[in-house]
Amino acid sequence: MTAEMNSAAENLVEISGVEFSYGTRKLLKGLSLRIPRGKLVAILGASGSGKSTLLRLIGGQAMPDRGTVKVAGQIVHELDTHELYTLRRKMGMMFQAGGLFTDISVFENIAFPMREHTELPESVLRRIVLMKLHAVGLRGTQALAPSELSGGMARRVALARAIAMDPMTT
Repeated sequence: MTAEMNSAAENLVEISGVEFSYGTRKLLKGLSLRIPRGKLVAILGASGSGKSTLLRLIGGQAMPDRGTVKVAGQIVHELDTHELYTLRRKMGMMFQAGGLFTDISVFENIAFPMREHTELPESVLRRIVLMKLHAVGLRGTQALAPSELSGGMARRVALARAIAMDPMTT
């Protein structure tokens, strides 16, 4: 196994020498970061320090001015649209404000990505949604509307939706 293949096998995300600016405001300056597969990582920093921008770079919603962003061995900003969408389907994204659809139930919010990207039978989809709700400590909340949830509950529903498609970890 070459060093590059070994590195891709060990690290899910590899960021090397990334620079990013909003106009004349340089936000990221030579950032390098490796996130090993299967590890939980928190990104902390002051408001405006680039945390959300970093996630946008990882998800391919932004391109670095310099450097590389690799996810699962693929350079994100070099992927074509189809390849990027294929990679994104393997990711779980949780938005800062939760991003729940306000006019559908908790169940439908979690089921949404599976309805969009799979053809699972309703019985299987139902079991998966209930399992994800149980995993985040919200068993029995599937019929609630997002407006009926506390802030912490809404974030956990958003987490259940982010993990609904079993994003890559290994």
